[in-house]
Amino acid sequence: MTTCATNGMLETRDGLVYQTGFGNTFESECIPHALPKGRNNPRKVPYNLYAEQLSGTAFTAPRAENRRTWLYRIQPSVANGTEHIPRHHHHKVTTTTPAVFFGGVDPEQTVVTPRPLRWKPKPPHPANEECDFIDGMSLMATGGGSPLNKNGLSIYMYCFQTSMSETKRHFYNADGDFLIIPQQEALLIHTEVGRMIVHPKDICVIPRGFVFSIHRHNNDTSLESFARGYVLEVCKGHFTLPELGPIGSNGLANARDFWYPTAWCSATTPADYTYNADSKHTLMRKFGSQLFPKQLRHSPYNVVAFHGNYLPFMYNLDRFCAVNSVTYDHLDPSIYTVLTCVGSEPGTALADFVIFPPRVMATDSNTLRPPWFHRNTMTEFMGLIAGQYDAKEGFQAGGASLHSCMTPHGPDTMSYDKAVLDHCAMPVKFEEGLAFMFETSLIMTLSPVALKASYLDVDYEQCWQDLNADLFIGWDKFPTPKEEEQENEEE
Repeated sequence: MTTCATNGMLETRDGLVYQTGFGNTFESECIPHALPKGRNNPRKVPYNLYAEQLSGTAFTAPRAENRRTWLYRIQPSVANGTEHIPRHHHHKVTTTTPAVFFGGVDPEQTVVTPRPLRWKPKPPHPANEECDFIDGMSLMATGGGSPLNKNGLSIYMYCFQTSMSETKRHFYNADGDFLIIPQQEALLIHTEVGRMIVHPKDICVIPRGFVFSIHRHNNDTSLESFARGYVLEVCKGHFTLPELGPIGSNGLANARDFWYPTAWCSATTPADYTYNADSKHTLMRKFGSQLFPKQLRHSPYNVVAFHGNYLPFMYNLDRFCAVNSVTYDHLDPSIYTVLTCVGSEPGTALADFVIFPPRVMATDSNTLRPPWFHRNTMTEFMGLIAGQYDAKEGFQAGGASLHSCMTPHGPDTMSYDKAVLDHCAMPVKFEEGLAFMFETSLIMTLSPVALKASYLDVDYEQCWQDLNADLFIGWDKFPTPKEEEQENEEE
């Protein structure tokens, strides 16, 4: 199908065309001249399309922060199916249908723990179970309030074998924005405004409200094959690029490297467009952490043209321009921030997405290269996309760790001992892995799934137990009580 786009450069990958530039206002159409000119909501839209606006911020949000997109679609979203409304009796719902929660856990059932935690890679469901992106989602941690008051965030890990095209399901999240990080297998993502193919070492963001479906790109049906990754959900605000401050005007994630989809329709004939009664396509809506199904009458991917700045996007982490110390000391991990979601306090984020990419480590001969031992007012959730992490042995690709507010952490004994022996007089290129961190100002609560999972590393805390006092050689340098008394008298 012909794709036209303006207001940005075009990039092509995997046979799909993308527009470029973080936060730009884009316009795109998959039929020439489908996009109205000079106005947003004409009485007669070209090709008899319907105009529909999707607003990601309040109408009155400041211009620099305002996010909205106009969609020109074959049918408006409001026309897509009906649903049964439960009858009420004395103000109580009589239906016996139990609540189904996204991620498999009621957020109200989560608990707090100050323990450092680590998880091995999340395993797939049994081979005889049909498990798509929604079913394969596990809530790991949540905090900061409720989606009902548009506050807080949640962290998930997913693992699935079945594309949503096979389960005939579609999805939208009314609670917040998703940041999706594939770790194993590429994802083909259909959205209302186009398609994206997101590989491991890519990330994508799907803002609140967009209908989408996720499919396995390689279509490998073998029993050993599955897709796995991580999801960060923010329920307040949207992801932005961090301020660069003294770094200057370039570096970290450059705006030009963010890609946005171009308009695409899933059907090109009336017969392909309308779902028959037996097809049972379902729209799963995440609303207040619960899932609400709705039977669909037609494809939700019917946007022929759009213009606006509220859109899904993707970014390849290999394009990150790392900044590091060239003299001494291991600098704060904030210098590796890709995206941020600002908090209510200046300089303190609701959530930062930070990566630890291949990079040159250039320090003097007396710098400990791994991260230092640390206690932090922020909460840190880490994942490993590929390879190894330079401060932990046994941290596996596909795994994760959580170090909560003021919970001590740092390099394990083996990594620390190795780093102490490394004179690091010459720069070296670290190319052994790609890790990431979600850092948040919130104290997170843990789901029962996370705390009872078969892939929880129950021996994690043992990695620090050999960091003992035997190495200290200054015992004989402390003044004796008599020497202290004499020193006090002299003063």
